Amino acid sequence: MNEFYEKFRNRTFFDNHPEAIANHLDKFYQSSEITVFHEMLMPDFHLDVYFINSSEDDFNILLTSGMSLLEMTVREGLENPELHKFAELMILLPKEIEFGKIFPSGNENDWIIGMLKETARFPHHYDTWLTIGHTLQATADMEPYSEKTDYVGLVILPSVTFDEEFTEIKINDEVINIYTIFPLYKNELEYKISNGYNALLDKLIEKDGKEVFDKQRENLLV
Repeated sequence: MNEFYEKFRNRTFFDNHPEAIANHLDKFYQSSEITVFHEMLMPDFHLDVYFINSSEDDFNILLTSGMSLLEMTVREGLENPELHKFAELMILLPKEIEFGKIFPSGNENDWIIGMLKETARFPHHYDTWLTIGHTLQATADMEPYSEKTDYVGLVILPSVTFDEEFTEIKINDEVINIYTIFPLYKNELEYKISNGYNALLDKLIEKDGKEVFDKQRENLLV
């Protein structure tokens, strides 16, 4: 086995978390509204993605299930670290964005699922953590996630569409946080790195940025 993945053999897996996520979603959606992009056997950990299509919403949802199988390495000195150790990620999508029946399928929108999964794996691959305000880039050179998009990175945001009843899954003394990912253009990501999360948030508010993903979103800095 590759040395990079060897460490996952000895990690503590919270195998009850995927079931807790499934039960949580059942409180809000019918089974007919939920499909799953199942992952084949992976050398690190199993990461599925839910696709939720409800007629009650004017958007669809992609939501990871598997990021919370492992505890994130939160920074030392963090207040109430137990509230930040587990997370899953979601992105809200307009109804017209469709996917194939499996992933990957060669669909032009596959990169969106790929972005979600790469982000979910990041904290466990690099022994770190993700929370609100953190940013990631697709590549070291800030290249786009795909030739189909100009987005080169993303920022982790709290959902403004859902409240804590949906975005916090409580299991005994643990909580699985559901965060939203918001894709960024190169200059936006550079702006956040230089000026901080609050400055980027001000731009989002100023431009009335929407949580639902937009393939051709207006640049926040224009």
